[in-house]
Amino acid sequence: MRTGLYAGTFDPPTLGHLDIIGRACQLFDRLVIGISVNRDKSPLFDLDERVAMVRRECAGLTGDTEIVVHPFETLLVDCARDTGATVIVRGLRAVADFEYEYQMVGMNRMMDDAFETVFLMADLKYQSIASKLVKEIARLGGDVSKFVTPTVQRELTRKLG
Repeated sequence: MRTGLYAGTFDPPTLGHLDIIGRACQLFDRLVIGISVNRDKSPLFDLDERVAMVRRECAGLTGDTEIVVHPFETLLVDCARDTGATVIVRGLRAVADFEYEYQMVGMNRMMDDAFETVFLMADLKYQSIASKLVKEIARLGGDVSKFVTPTVQRELTRKLG
């Protein structure tokens, strides 16, 4: 069984995240979606809310891949080891993402070279979507329906009220 790990903060999960998840499902028998605590980012949604949103959004994905949503507050390589993942999936939107991700791959490999990293480019229609920008647009009363599912949009409205 080939297990991949796609990790992030998912604050909130966007259509870009769901695109990467759906495409990663085509590559793995089991896909672990690691929801990072990441205290440096001061998320809008608490961990339980983000886990619930990702579980709900992934419930509609079909196929043979088992999807496991796994909250974690450890190093990415530790999360991969804990979940049995052998491949770390990273989504890329732009060159700036690549520079950061390239550095992270190097650091992860120095900590534990047992894991391979696979980059998936976001679909063109999702390349500009970033959770940070989605929250800012929603906070200022803008329409985020092109960036998140209707359910996530309702959660943003509820949270930002």
